[in-house]
Amino acid sequence: MKKSVIYLDNNATTTVAAEVLEAMLPFLRDQYANPSSPHSFGGAVLRALDQARERVAALLAVHPSEIIFTSGGTEANHLAIHGVLSALPAEKRHVIVSSVEHSAILRPCEMLEKQGYVITRLPVDADGRLDPEALKQAIRPETALVSIMAANNETGVIFPIKELAEIACARGVVFHTDAVQAVGKIPLNLKEIPMGLLSLSGHKLHAPKGIGILYIRKGTPWKPVILGGHQERDRRGGTENVPGIVGLGKACEELISQKQGEIERIRQLRDKLERELENRVSKMVIHGKGEDRLPNTSLISFQNVDSETLILALSDRGVCVSSGSACVSGLMLPSHVLKAMAVPEPLARGTLRFSLSRYTTEGEIDQTVPLVSDLLEQIRFIAASS
Repeated sequence: MKKSVIYLDNNATTTVAAEVLEAMLPFLRDQYANPSSPHSFGGAVLRALDQARERVAALLAVHPSEIIFTSGGTEANHLAIHGVLSALPAEKRHVIVSSVEHSAILRPCEMLEKQGYVITRLPVDADGRLDPEALKQAIRPETALVSIMAANNETGVIFPIKELAEIACARGVVFHTDAVQAVGKIPLNLKEIPMGLLSLSGHKLHAPKGIGILYIRKGTPWKPVILGGHQERDRRGGTENVPGIVGLGKACEELISQKQGEIERIRQLRDKLERELENRVSKMVIHGKGEDRLPNTSLISFQNVDSETLILALSDRGVCVSSGSACVSGLMLPSHVLKAMAVPEPLARGTLRFSLSRYTTEGEIDQTVPLVSDLLEQIRFIAASS
Protein backbone atom coordinates (compact mmCIF):
# COMPACT_ATOMS: atom_id res chain seq x y z
CA MET A 1 0.00 0.00 0.00
CA LYS A 2 1.21 3.51 -0.81
CA LYS A 3 2.20 5.54 2.21
CA SER A 4 -0.02 8.34 0.94
CA VAL A 5 -3.14 6.18 1.38
CA ILE A 6 -5.19 6.84 4.51
CA TYR A 7 -6.88 3.53 5.19
CA LEU A 8 -10.03 3.85 7.33
CA ASP A 9 -11.82 0.68 6.22
CA ASN A 10 -10.45 -1.79 8.74
CA ASN A 11 -13.82 -3.44 9.42
CA ALA A 12 -13.65 -4.65 5.82
CA THR A 13 -10.12 -6.02 6.22
CA THR A 14 -6.86 -5.18 7.93
CA THR A 15 -3.27 -5.17 6.81
CA VAL A 16 -1.24 -8.23 7.77
CA ALA A 17 0.97 -7.24 10.69
CA ALA A 18 4.73 -7.46 10.11
CA GLU A 19 5.22 -9.99 12.91
CA VAL A 20 2.37 -12.12 11.52
CA LEU A 21 3.91 -12.17 8.04
CA GLU A 22 7.30 -13.06 9.49
CA ALA A 23 5.77 -16.00 11.36
CA MET A 24 4.04 -17.22 8.19
CA LEU A 25 6.96 -17.04 5.76
CA PRO A 26 8.74 -20.30 6.76
CA PHE A 27 5.50 -22.20 6.08
CA LEU A 28 5.22 -20.68 2.63
CA ARG A 29 8.78 -21.66 1.71
CA ASP A 30 10.68 -24.26 3.71
CA GLN A 31 8.21 -25.92 6.07
CA TYR A 32 5.70 -26.89 3.41
CA ALA A 33 4.92 -30.47 4.46
CA ASN A 34 1.38 -31.70 5.00
CA PRO A 35 0.74 -31.78 8.77
CA SER A 36 -1.11 -35.10 8.36
CA SER A 37 1.95 -36.82 6.89
CA PRO A 38 3.58 -39.43 9.17
CA HIS A 39 7.20 -38.35 8.61
CA SER A 40 9.18 -35.95 10.78
CA PHE A 41 8.89 -33.17 8.17
CA GLY A 42 5.11 -33.27 8.52
CA GLY A 43 5.37 -33.64 12.28
CA ALA A 44 7.21 -30.35 12.61
CA VAL A 45 4.44 -28.59 10.72
CA LEU A 46 1.82 -30.30 12.87
CA ARG A 47 3.50 -28.93 15.99
CA ALA A 48 3.29 -25.41 14.58
CA LEU A 49 -0.41 -25.95 13.85
CA ASP A 50 -0.98 -27.14 17.42
CA GLN A 51 0.86 -24.13 18.81
CA ALA A 52 -1.35 -21.79 16.78
CA ARG A 53 -4.45 -23.57 18.08
CA GLU A 54 -3.21 -23.04 21.64
CA ARG A 55 -2.69 -19.33 20.98
CA VAL A 56 -6.20 -18.86 19.61
CA ALA A 57 -7.65 -20.81 22.54
CA ALA A 58 -5.69 -18.68 25.02
CA LEU A 59 -7.15 -15.48 23.57
CA LEU A 60 -10.70 -16.79 24.08
CA ALA A 61 -9.94 -18.59 27.39
CA VAL A 62 -11.06 -21.99 26.04
CA HIS A 63 -9.49 -25.42 25.54
CA PRO A 64 -7.51 -25.90 22.30
CA SER A 65 -9.58 -28.99 21.43
CA GLU A 66 -12.63 -26.70 21.12
CA ILE A 67 -11.09 -24.78 18.20
CA ILE A 68 -11.73 -25.76 14.56
CA PHE A 69 -9.81 -23.92 11.85
CA THR A 70 -11.92 -22.76 8.89
CA SER A 71 -11.45 -20.70 5.74
CA GLY A 72 -12.89 -17.63 7.47
CA GLY A 73 -15.90 -16.17 9.24
CA THR A 74 -18.45 -17.07 6.58
CA GLU A 75 -17.56 -20.76 6.64
CA ALA A 76 -17.49 -20.73 10.44
CA ASN A 77 -21.00 -19.27 10.51
CA HIS A 78 -22.29 -21.87 8.07
CA LEU A 79 -20.69 -24.70 10.04
CA ALA A 80 -22.22 -23.36 13.24
CA ILE A 81 -25.75 -23.15 11.86
CA HIS A 82 -25.86 -26.34 9.81
CA GLY A 83 -23.81 -28.34 12.28
CA VAL A 84 -26.19 -27.62 15.15
CA LEU A 85 -29.33 -28.21 13.09
CA SER A 86 -27.94 -31.51 11.81
CA ALA A 87 -27.31 -32.71 15.36
CA LEU A 88 -30.73 -31.87 16.81
CA PRO A 89 -34.07 -33.70 16.43
CA ALA A 90 -36.09 -32.98 13.28
CA GLU A 91 -38.77 -31.09 15.21
CA LYS A 92 -36.24 -28.43 16.23
CA ARG A 93 -36.87 -26.19 13.21
CA HIS A 94 -36.82 -22.71 14.70
CA VAL A 95 -33.83 -20.36 14.56
CA ILE A 96 -33.53 -16.90 16.12
CA VAL A 97 -31.21 -14.21 14.78
CA SER A 98 -31.08 -10.43 14.95
CA SER A 99 -32.32 -8.29 12.08
CA VAL A 100 -28.86 -6.71 11.71
CA GLU A 101 -26.71 -9.84 11.38
CA HIS A 102 -24.03 -10.10 8.71
CA SER A 103 -25.15 -11.59 5.41
CA ALA A 104 -23.14 -14.72 6.29
CA ILE A 105 -25.89 -15.41 8.85
CA LEU A 106 -28.92 -13.89 7.15
CA ARG A 107 -28.50 -15.57 3.78
CA PRO A 108 -28.17 -19.11 5.16
CA CYS A 109 -31.30 -18.38 7.19
CA GLU A 110 -33.14 -17.35 4.03
CA MET A 111 -32.20 -20.72 2.53
CA LEU A 112 -33.38 -22.51 5.66
CA GLU A 113 -36.75 -20.80 5.35
CA LYS A 114 -37.14 -22.29 1.89
CA GLN A 115 -36.50 -25.68 3.48
CA GLY A 116 -39.31 -25.24 5.98
CA TYR A 117 -37.46 -23.78 8.95
CA VAL A 118 -38.98 -20.86 10.85
CA ILE A 119 -36.65 -17.88 11.30
CA THR A 120 -37.32 -15.17 13.86
CA ARG A 121 -35.44 -11.91 13.31
CA LEU A 122 -35.25 -9.85 16.47
CA PRO A 123 -35.63 -6.09 15.95
CA VAL A 124 -33.28 -3.34 17.05
CA ASP A 125 -34.19 0.20 18.04
CA ALA A 126 -33.19 3.47 16.39
CA ASP A 127 -29.78 3.31 18.09
CA GLY A 128 -29.13 -0.26 16.94
CA ARG A 129 -29.74 -1.81 20.37
CA LEU A 130 -31.29 -5.23 20.87
CA ASP A 131 -33.56 -5.79 23.88
CA PRO A 132 -32.81 -9.12 25.63
CA GLU A 133 -36.49 -9.29 26.57
CA ALA A 134 -37.27 -9.82 22.90
CA LEU A 135 -35.18 -12.99 22.95
CA LYS A 136 -36.98 -14.30 26.02
CA GLN A 137 -40.30 -13.89 24.25
CA ALA A 138 -39.09 -15.40 20.97
CA ILE A 139 -37.77 -18.74 22.28
CA ARG A 140 -40.14 -21.67 21.73
CA PRO A 141 -40.00 -25.39 22.55
CA GLU A 142 -38.91 -26.04 18.95
CA THR A 143 -36.11 -23.43 18.99
CA ALA A 144 -32.84 -25.05 17.92
CA LEU A 145 -30.39 -22.16 17.78
CA VAL A 146 -29.94 -18.52 18.66
CA SER A 147 -27.28 -16.70 16.60
CA ILE A 148 -26.64 -13.08 17.52
CA MET A 149 -23.50 -11.13 16.67
CA ALA A 150 -21.23 -9.80 19.40
CA ALA A 151 -20.97 -6.38 17.76
CA ASN A 152 -22.46 -4.95 14.61
CA ASN A 153 -20.04 -4.60 11.72
CA GLU A 154 -21.58 -1.32 10.50
CA THR A 155 -22.62 0.66 13.57
CA GLY A 156 -20.13 -0.92 15.95
CA VAL A 157 -22.89 -1.25 18.56
CA ILE A 158 -22.01 -4.00 21.05
CA PHE A 159 -24.74 -6.48 21.96
CA PRO A 160 -25.23 -7.89 25.50
CA ILE A 161 -23.91 -11.30 24.51
CA LYS A 162 -23.43 -12.62 28.05
CA GLU A 163 -27.04 -11.85 28.98
CA LEU A 164 -28.38 -13.22 25.68
CA ALA A 165 -26.36 -16.43 26.02
CA GLU A 166 -27.60 -16.90 29.57
CA ILE A 167 -31.20 -16.53 28.40
CA ALA A 168 -30.71 -19.16 25.69
CA CYS A 169 -28.80 -21.49 28.01
CA ALA A 170 -31.51 -21.30 30.68
CA ARG A 171 -34.03 -22.48 28.09
CA GLY A 172 -31.80 -25.27 26.80
CA VAL A 173 -31.12 -23.57 23.45
CA VAL A 174 -27.71 -23.50 21.74
CA PHE A 175 -26.25 -20.00 21.45
CA HIS A 176 -23.82 -18.91 18.71
CA THR A 177 -22.21 -15.54 18.17
CA ASP A 178 -20.55 -14.09 15.10
CA ALA A 179 -17.65 -12.34 16.84
CA VAL A 180 -15.75 -11.48 13.65
CA GLN A 181 -15.75 -7.73 14.39
CA ALA A 182 -15.52 -8.00 18.17
CA VAL A 183 -12.46 -10.18 18.79
CA GLY A 184 -9.45 -8.05 19.62
CA LYS A 185 -11.53 -4.91 20.15
CA ILE A 186 -13.51 -5.87 23.26
CA PRO A 187 -12.82 -8.51 25.94
CA LEU A 188 -14.39 -11.92 25.24
CA ASN A 189 -13.67 -14.44 27.99
CA LEU A 190 -15.71 -17.50 27.08
CA LYS A 191 -15.26 -18.98 30.55
CA GLU A 192 -17.73 -16.33 31.67
CA ILE A 193 -20.21 -16.61 28.78
CA PRO A 194 -22.28 -19.81 28.37
CA MET A 195 -22.26 -19.83 24.58
CA GLY A 196 -21.99 -22.98 22.51
CA LEU A 197 -20.24 -21.61 19.44
CA LEU A 198 -18.29 -18.55 18.25
CA SER A 199 -17.00 -17.50 14.81
CA LEU A 200 -13.80 -15.53 14.24
CA SER A 201 -12.00 -14.33 11.08
CA GLY A 202 -8.28 -13.69 10.82
CA HIS A 203 -8.29 -10.84 8.33
CA LYS A 204 -10.15 -8.57 10.74
CA LEU A 205 -7.30 -8.70 13.29
CA HIS A 206 -4.15 -8.31 11.18
CA ALA A 207 -3.88 -11.96 10.14
CA PRO A 208 -4.28 -12.99 6.48
CA LYS A 209 -7.49 -13.57 4.54
CA GLY A 210 -8.72 -17.12 4.13
CA ILE A 211 -8.39 -18.25 7.74
CA GLY A 212 -10.82 -18.28 10.65
CA ILE A 213 -12.06 -20.47 13.46
CA LEU A 214 -15.22 -21.95 14.85
CA TYR A 215 -15.19 -22.45 18.61
CA ILE A 216 -17.46 -25.30 19.75
CA ARG A 217 -17.84 -25.72 23.49
CA LYS A 218 -17.45 -29.31 24.62
CA GLY A 219 -20.86 -30.96 24.85
CA THR A 220 -22.58 -28.67 22.34
CA PRO A 221 -24.76 -30.67 19.91
CA TRP A 222 -23.03 -30.37 16.54
CA LYS A 223 -22.22 -32.55 13.55
CA PRO A 224 -19.51 -31.98 10.91
CA VAL A 225 -20.67 -30.56 7.58
CA ILE A 226 -17.46 -30.70 5.48
CA LEU A 227 -16.46 -34.35 5.20
CA GLY A 228 -13.24 -35.69 3.72
CA GLY A 229 -10.03 -36.46 5.53
CA HIS A 230 -9.55 -36.75 9.27
CA GLN A 231 -8.32 -33.20 9.78
CA GLU A 232 -9.52 -31.18 12.78
CA ARG A 233 -10.40 -34.37 14.64
CA ASP A 234 -12.83 -35.40 11.89
CA ARG A 235 -14.76 -32.14 12.28
CA ARG A 236 -13.66 -30.33 9.13
CA GLY A 237 -12.12 -32.22 6.23
CA GLY A 238 -9.47 -30.67 4.00
CA THR A 239 -5.74 -30.04 4.18
CA GLU A 240 -5.10 -27.24 6.63
CA ASN A 241 -4.04 -23.76 5.50
CA VAL A 242 -0.91 -23.93 7.64
CA PRO A 243 0.56 -20.49 6.79
CA GLY A 244 -2.80 -18.86 7.52
CA ILE A 245 -3.24 -20.84 10.73
CA VAL A 246 0.24 -19.89 11.94
CA GLY A 247 -0.48 -16.25 11.06
CA LEU A 248 -3.76 -16.30 12.97
CA GLY A 249 -2.05 -17.85 15.97
CA LYS A 250 0.59 -15.12 15.95
CA ALA A 251 -2.06 -12.39 15.63
CA CYS A 252 -3.91 -13.84 18.64
CA GLU A 253 -0.67 -13.94 20.62
CA GLU A 254 -0.13 -10.25 19.84
CA LEU A 255 -3.67 -9.43 20.98
CA ILE A 256 -3.10 -11.18 24.30
CA SER A 257 -0.09 -8.93 24.96
CA GLN A 258 -1.80 -5.80 23.61
CA LYS A 259 -2.02 -3.05 26.17
CA GLN A 260 -5.42 -1.58 27.04
CA GLY A 261 -3.95 1.82 26.32
CA GLU A 262 -3.78 0.97 22.61
CA ILE A 263 -7.52 0.31 22.49
CA GLU A 264 -8.12 3.59 24.28
CA ARG A 265 -5.86 5.43 21.83
CA ILE A 266 -7.95 4.13 18.92
CA ARG A 267 -11.14 5.12 20.72
CA GLN A 268 -9.82 8.64 21.24
CA LEU A 269 -8.95 8.96 17.54
CA ARG A 270 -12.46 7.75 16.60
CA ASP A 271 -14.00 10.26 19.02
CA LYS A 272 -11.81 13.04 17.61
CA LEU A 273 -12.94 12.19 14.08
CA GLU A 274 -16.59 12.41 15.11
CA ARG A 275 -16.17 15.53 17.24
CA GLU A 276 -14.35 17.51 14.57
CA LEU A 277 -16.75 16.44 11.83
CA GLU A 278 -19.65 17.60 14.00
CA ASN A 279 -17.90 20.98 14.41
CA ARG A 280 -17.47 21.36 10.66
CA VAL A 281 -20.45 19.60 9.07
CA SER A 282 -24.16 20.28 9.35
CA LYS A 283 -26.97 17.76 8.93
CA MET A 284 -25.13 14.61 9.97
CA VAL A 285 -26.08 11.70 12.23
CA ILE A 286 -23.64 9.45 14.10
CA HIS A 287 -25.45 6.14 14.49
CA GLY A 288 -25.30 4.55 17.93
CA LYS A 289 -23.27 7.46 19.26
CA GLY A 290 -24.60 7.21 22.78
CA GLU A 291 -24.30 3.42 22.91
CA ASP A 292 -21.55 1.02 23.86
CA ARG A 293 -19.67 0.68 20.57
CA LEU A 294 -16.53 -0.89 19.21
CA PRO A 295 -13.74 1.62 19.87
CA ASN A 296 -12.66 1.78 16.23
CA THR A 297 -16.00 2.17 14.43
CA SER A 298 -18.05 5.18 13.38
CA LEU A 299 -21.08 5.03 11.07
CA ILE A 300 -22.17 8.49 9.96
CA SER A 301 -25.02 9.54 7.66
CA PHE A 302 -24.84 12.87 5.86
CA GLN A 303 -27.99 14.50 4.48
CA ASN A 304 -28.23 15.64 0.87
CA VAL A 305 -25.34 13.53 -0.42
CA ASP A 306 -24.89 10.13 -2.04
CA SER A 307 -22.36 7.90 -0.31
CA GLU A 308 -21.01 6.48 -3.58
CA THR A 309 -20.11 9.95 -4.82
CA LEU A 310 -18.42 10.81 -1.55
CA ILE A 311 -16.54 7.50 -1.30
CA LEU A 312 -15.16 7.84 -4.83
CA ALA A 313 -14.16 11.47 -4.25
CA LEU A 314 -12.33 10.52 -1.05
CA SER A 315 -10.70 7.58 -2.81
CA ASP A 316 -9.36 9.89 -5.51
CA ARG A 317 -7.68 11.84 -2.70
CA GLY A 318 -6.20 8.77 -1.04
CA VAL A 319 -8.74 8.19 1.74
CA CYS A 320 -10.34 4.73 1.94
CA VAL A 321 -13.72 4.41 3.63
CA SER A 322 -16.89 2.42 2.92
CA SER A 323 -20.65 2.74 3.10
CA GLY A 324 -21.00 -0.33 5.33
CA SER A 325 -20.33 -4.04 4.97
CA ALA A 326 -17.78 -4.83 2.26
CA CYS A 327 -19.80 -7.95 1.39
CA VAL A 328 -22.69 -5.85 0.06
CA SER A 329 -21.28 -2.35 -0.47
CA GLY A 330 -20.73 -3.02 -4.17
CA LEU A 331 -24.49 -2.98 -4.59
CA MET A 332 -24.64 0.60 -3.24
CA LEU A 333 -28.08 -0.02 -1.74
CA PRO A 334 -29.27 1.32 1.61
CA SER A 335 -27.93 -0.92 4.36
CA HIS A 336 -30.26 -3.53 5.87
CA VAL A 337 -28.82 -2.46 9.22
CA LEU A 338 -29.99 1.12 8.75
CA LYS A 339 -33.36 -0.12 7.48
CA ALA A 340 -33.74 -2.18 10.65
CA MET A 341 -32.97 0.99 12.64
CA ALA A 342 -35.72 2.82 10.71
CA VAL A 343 -33.27 5.36 9.25
CA PRO A 344 -35.03 7.22 6.40
CA GLU A 345 -33.77 6.07 3.02
CA PRO A 346 -32.59 9.53 1.81
CA LEU A 347 -30.42 9.80 4.92
CA ALA A 348 -29.26 6.18 4.74
CA ARG A 349 -28.03 6.74 1.17
CA GLY A 350 -25.47 9.24 2.46
CA THR A 351 -23.75 6.93 4.93
CA LEU A 352 -20.02 6.41 5.46
CA ARG A 353 -18.34 3.92 7.76
CA PHE A 354 -14.97 4.90 9.20
CA SER A 355 -13.12 2.02 10.87
CA LEU A 356 -9.70 2.51 12.43
CA SER A 357 -6.89 0.14 13.45
CA ARG A 358 -3.76 0.14 15.58
CA TYR A 359 -1.94 1.62 12.57
CA THR A 360 -4.21 4.67 12.30
CA THR A 361 -2.47 7.90 13.27
CA GLU A 362 -3.72 11.22 14.57
CA GLY A 363 -2.21 12.88 11.52
CA GLU A 364 -4.41 10.77 9.27
CA ILE A 365 -7.50 11.88 11.18
CA ASP A 366 -6.35 15.49 10.90
CA GLN A 367 -6.11 15.10 7.12
CA THR A 368 -9.38 13.23 6.72
CA VAL A 369 -11.72 15.63 8.55
CA PRO A 370 -11.20 18.71 6.33
CA LEU A 371 -11.28 16.53 3.21
CA VAL A 372 -14.66 15.10 4.14
CA SER A 373 -15.97 18.51 5.13
CA ASP A 374 -14.81 20.24 1.94
CA LEU A 375 -16.08 17.47 -0.33
CA LEU A 376 -19.46 17.45 1.38
CA GLU A 377 -19.78 21.19 0.84
CA GLN A 378 -18.90 20.84 -2.85
CA ILE A 379 -21.22 17.88 -3.47
CA ARG A 380 -24.12 19.53 -1.67
CA PHE A 381 -23.59 22.77 -3.60
CA ILE A 382 -23.60 20.95 -6.93
CA ALA A 383 -26.71 18.96 -5.96
CA ALA A 384 -28.55 22.10 -4.88
CA SER A 385 -27.59 23.90 -8.11
CA SER A 386 -28.71 21.11 -10.47
